[in-house]
Amino acid sequence: MSAAISPALMEVIDVVNSQRRQPSGYVHHLEVCQVERWGLAVECATPDHEHEITWLLADLGLRLTKFRPRNRHARPGPSTLTAVTIHRDTRSWATTDLLLSLEVPDGGRPRVTRAAEFASAVASGAIRHSEADYAFRTVHRTLDEISMHRSVNQWLAYRGVFDPW
Repeated sequence: MSAAISPALMEVIDVVNSQRRQPSGYVHHLEVCQVERWGLAVECATPDHEHEITWLLADLGLRLTKFRPRNRHARPGPSTLTAVTIHRDTRSWATTDLLLSLEVPDGGRPRVTRAAEFASAVASGAIRHSEADYAFRTVHRTLDEISMHRSVNQWLAYRGVFDPW
């Protein structure tokens, strides 16, 4: 029997109170917390960046994250797409991080990241084999699609997400 998902991989977004509860117990106030037709958009300030912008794409099993730098002249960091499971109701969205991610630099080629951490979590039972298979299929499908569309924005448009990123 496999071990259950570690609570360290789970976070909950309270859409009513615009708060995100991190696995550590820390609660972030969200400046933006908006349910969209394609998922959930949240935004908050961080100590290291002006803003962290996160979109939960429930139908795709992905969390898309981008950091907006404090300095407007700084080069933007890559977009990160992480395989997650998402459970939602009218009050909250709960995600479980499955650790396998894609990093997509602006104008660059996507690459799979966190593979060693993912493999270790699967080997230890922190992530069940069925969830590992789901994460693997999700990330590789997304890698294929983004490679075909050549950018995160074009891929989002292909997926019917036309909101400004």
